[in-house]
Amino acid sequence: MRYFGGGLFTPMEGYILSLDQGTTSSRAVVFDDTGRPVSMDSRPLKQIYPQPGWVEHDPQEILSTQIEVAKRAIFEAGLEGEQIAGVGITNQRETIVVWDRKTGNPLHNAVVWQCRRTSPECVNLKEKGFEELIRQKTGLTIDAYFSATKIAWLLENVPGLRQKAEKGEALAGTVDSWLIYNLTGGRVHATDYSNASRTMLFDIAKLEWDGELLDLFRVPEACLPEVKPSSTLFGETVEELFGHPIPIGGVVGDQQAALFGQACHSPGMMKNTYGTGSFLLMNVGSGQPEVYPGLLTTVAWGIDDEVEYALEGSIFTTGATIQWMRDELGIIQNSEESRELAESIEDTGGVFLVPAFVGLGSPYWDMEARGAIFGITRGTGRAQLVRAALEAMAYQTRDVLECMVESSGIKAGELRVDGGAAANDFLMQFQADILGIPVLRAAVTESTALGAAYMAGLAVGYWENRQQIVNNWELEQKFSPRMKRKEANRLYRGWQNAVSQTRDFRQP
Repeated sequence: MRYFGGGLFTPMEGYILSLDQGTTSSRAVVFDDTGRPVSMDSRPLKQIYPQPGWVEHDPQEILSTQIEVAKRAIFEAGLEGEQIAGVGITNQRETIVVWDRKTGNPLHNAVVWQCRRTSPECVNLKEKGFEELIRQKTGLTIDAYFSATKIAWLLENVPGLRQKAEKGEALAGTVDSWLIYNLTGGRVHATDYSNASRTMLFDIAKLEWDGELLDLFRVPEACLPEVKPSSTLFGETVEELFGHPIPIGGVVGDQQAALFGQACHSPGMMKNTYGTGSFLLMNVGSGQPEVYPGLLTTVAWGIDDEVEYALEGSIFTTGATIQWMRDELGIIQNSEESRELAESIEDTGGVFLVPAFVGLGSPYWDMEARGAIFGITRGTGRAQLVRAALEAMAYQTRDVLECMVESSGIKAGELRVDGGAAANDFLMQFQADILGIPVLRAAVTESTALGAAYMAGLAVGYWENRQQIVNNWELEQKFSPRMKRKEANRLYRGWQNAVSQTRDFRQP
């Protein structure tokens, strides 16, 4: 038996609660000691678009939906709070919340990672020659995607915020920090290495907020959270939330969580998560890797006083394209319909869709690019457009994978996949065909939530070691390449041509 949050449990008696706060929904999953979901619940999150290219969330909605689904997941599992051994938190990264330390009230809507309002400032920083300084310290490229310019914008545009932040009366943090603060009743303002490494303010070698970068962006350290390992005790939830205080033992950014949940614990192993965007990460071990053009170097996690790193390719828009076709164009009723339409035709008829709605991420990092569709003829219909949207997910993944392999010198052997779109068999087969390597879909597709659960479970002793986690991983289906390489390369050249023409277009 082991001691968990006030009670004695064996793993078979206790459970881990994972809070998965994403861009489009708040989810909660209860896991058992085999890493299997026992129950789950989800609530959608409203997207707020104040101006073209701006994206916001309501922090109170983030909090209320996350608590609601957590309570519901525990109830649906037939459990009480005292039976939960630990809580893990995983979250949309780079999104910034600011709030009053005393009242806990948000001082502005959350500025979401997709938001492009600070693109002009990023261009200005590049023109002033700060790109290499930032890249070497943080492993990141200058882009509106990351948190630093978002915090700077809020400090300049929310009346009185800078003065309060300098005094430590106002706090700023990524979504995990906002949740931790509220779950602990305002006792803890903290984040983990993985989330901090996405802010463009954190030195990933020294593992601390960087004074030079704080000065550059005019962000007072007094408002920022304490940075801790991903698997450690962050605090306890207040008793009134779940009827019993529960230790928060794991906090990790969503993509790093998925890498861990997919058991990619050895250098060279990689996963791709197909969500609102797609994020391909390769584990590169405990030694800080070089910084490569077109890719990000990020902290994967910190466990047992050891930090491991990952190379990342960030693709801004994949699943969001299907949402766009459903919500704005109205050409599909649900995401499941996309597979049926794609399989109803032999090919796209030469149509390529480049979903650069908020610019292009890895390996292009083009903030000004916007979406485009090429190859439309009179015979083009909704099936061709939907299939082109799905194929674009696979092409963008190859963009990143080729850059990753060329930069690291590590040959890609297989790709583990998760996320909502990973359930689409058409997409997974096309992905394997375009990459020319097997695509492995895990039996448990809740990899992000599972990764956070594993972090929490290790911290509270629910799992004794990482080998147990590796042993838990199970294959659901393997997709092997079927397409001839000549045909796959021909299609990919068409995609590259479409991207090139998209980047050449600029608004007058």
